[in-house]
Amino acid sequence: MTLTISKFRRLLPLLPVLAVTVFTAACAPLTVPPQSEYPVGRGRLVLPPGAWQDLGTSEEAIAGSGGRIALQTRDVGLRNAQGDWLVVLRVQTNRAGDLSGSPQGIGYCPTQQDVTVEDGAAGSPVRADCLRLKRWGSSSQWLDKNRPDLVEWLRTSKITLTQPYTYLSYRYVTEAGAWVKVDALVDQRLLRPTTRNNEEFLVAGRPALQWGRDLAQAVRLSAGMVDGHLAIPPFPFPTPTSRP
Repeated sequence: MTLTISKFRRLLPLLPVLAVTVFTAACAPLTVPPQSEYPVGRGRLVLPPGAWQDLGTSEEAIAGSGGRIALQTRDVGLRNAQGDWLVVLRVQTNRAGDLSGSPQGIGYCPTQQDVTVEDGAAGSPVRADCLRLKRWGSSSQWLDKNRPDLVEWLRTSKITLTQPYTYLSYRYVTEAGAWVKVDALVDQRLLRPTTRNNEEFLVAGRPALQWGRDLAQAVRLSAGMVDGHLAIPPFPFPTPTSRP
């Protein structure tokens, strides 16, 4: 008993230090990776983890059946560790919650050669649910011919995607005038698996299409939310950390 008390007495000066150490460890906050989030019009854009860069906003107004529809566009981009552009997103929503009816002919969603087109509105003239996917958006002059406005914006913004990329466009507009439009240029390494044979090559485009459908579903949900919460789905494959 004498020995035990002696040891205890020797430990007494250390007890405050031990107590502080235990308390600090118990109260240390958990490290949670930050989630990139930006306002866009009446919406709230939430991005997958990554080195996203805010590229600014712009304003636009178009005619609706009940008056002018004020819109805002938010541009963001994703880079890898070397600073190469991997993704460019342009997200456009209603500037505010007051809706002015659907623009005439907004449901136009034509088919196009070598472009996957899904028209969820079935040709409606007053609403849009139009997904368009060009797996090789970087093919020679395709973007210049089909989206010269986007090409001009990339040029003035000094943005160049150096790797083959997929082009995706999704537009969702209701009869009341709720509007969300997303344009995406995505490095194919984020959407396509590495293929080793013909069978794998033939199904390599499925993850990209599924990502587009997931994005479309997220847009539909955002249009019905009070805060316009729009969570861009994670890409099917990890962010490339280096040039090939």
